Amino acid sequence: MGGRGGWWRGKSTPAKVETYTRWSFHTFPFIEVATFALPTFGYVPAPVNWILFLLVSAHAAVAAVTASLTLDWTRGRRPLPVRLLWALGAATVVIAVVSLVVALHGPRGADNGAAAGTVFVGVLSFGIGTLALAVRGTRRMVYGVLGAAVGAGAVAVPAGVPAPGAAVAAGAVVLAAGFFTFTSAFSVWLLNAVYELDEARETRARLAVAEERLRFGRDLHDVMGRNLAVVALKSELAVQLARRGRPEAVEQMVEVQRIARETQREVREVVRGYREADLRTELAGAQGVLTAAGIDCEVSGPVTGLPAEIQSALGWVVREATTNVLRHGDAARCAVSLRVAKGRVTLTVENDGAPGIGSGSGTDTAESGRGSGLAGLRERLREVDGVLRAGPAGSDLFRLTAEVPLPPDSVPEQAPAPEPGGSPRPLPHPVSEVTS
Repeated sequence: MGGRGGWWRGKSTPAKVETYTRWSFHTFPFIEVATFALPTFGYVPAPVNWILFLLVSAHAAVAAVTASLTLDWTRGRRPLPVRLLWALGAATVVIAVVSLVVALHGPRGADNGAAAGTVFVGVLSFGIGTLALAVRGTRRMVYGVLGAAVGAGAVAVPAGVPAPGAAVAAGAVVLAAGFFTFTSAFSVWLLNAVYELDEARETRARLAVAEERLRFGRDLHDVMGRNLAVVALKSELAVQLARRGRPEAVEQMVEVQRIARETQREVREVVRGYREADLRTELAGAQGVLTAAGIDCEVSGPVTGLPAEIQSALGWVVREATTNVLRHGDAARCAVSLRVAKGRVTLTVENDGAPGIGSGSGTDTAESGRGSGLAGLRERLREVDGVLRAGPAGSDLFRLTAEVPLPPDSVPEQAPAPEPGGSPRPLPHPVSEVTS
């Protein structure tokens, strides 16, 4: 008992449903023999009763094998057993006709005619119900049941059954064959539904894993992109200073060491899934990095008072925009402005590189959808109902704009962003003024 219980518990839910379904169909032959074949020994004299018993038993065995192989076909494990289905159909017709002949022209007894007539209805019903396993579509199943009933009536009348008796036989076939057909159709539907639900659950699990991988890759790209660009910039500067014998090369390499350690810390935070971008820190870092790269950077707008999730989303936008200005642009000036108006906060990043600069691997046009940078930013902004637009804004400007709605109870304070890099010159084109 323990071994059997372990065997059952070791099966998945779909496998349990399939096992139950198969054993249900395996019991149908015993039901057919017990209901229609065994009673003939009490009502039909020998040797006719043995003939009917053997015929019904053979029909039940063929139906059992057909049901098992057809269930394999419904699960896509083997081809449809066409020859076996034809054999079952032919056997059903032959045995039904033989039982009808016995009922009408066999040896006379008390109830031999009724018993043989019951075999006629039972064989037709079990045969049609088993054949329904190979049928796709409710309409075809209905046609099969009605066709069996019409055929039963059409055979019964020429054989000598009165019209009312033929109608009763046809009605009995409709009820019994309809019941077994419905049982077969529902069993197959239930089995397929359970397997589809299990596949859907597995697909959902795989999608969750894929989504987590995408999140990790996006976060790693955002963290490493700007920092590696700064490391490359400062390393190149240190090399030039060292070649000239300038002592400032040591300071630049110390800064490279600091950035490398900071990157290690951020990568660990990404791996743990705890990283959040702070808007004030990102603005200060963007201004400092761009200034160190020789790009005049102006940062303005309110920072404090914004909800944490909005600050985090906009912080990632600042980081990605800064990375692409360093990597893909020849900008001399850059302006970052934060504006709050009409319940929305708008972050604008403009640089005076050539049109389309910033549309490389990380920043594409708003419509193209290429690259992983903007795709990741749009996903982050979508979490706070924000939108992102990026593209040329004139002959020598590239503009990236992120808009996020503010909660009704959120009133940001008018605190200027930190300016560690001094007061750089503004862009030749006007930048949006900051309003509260």
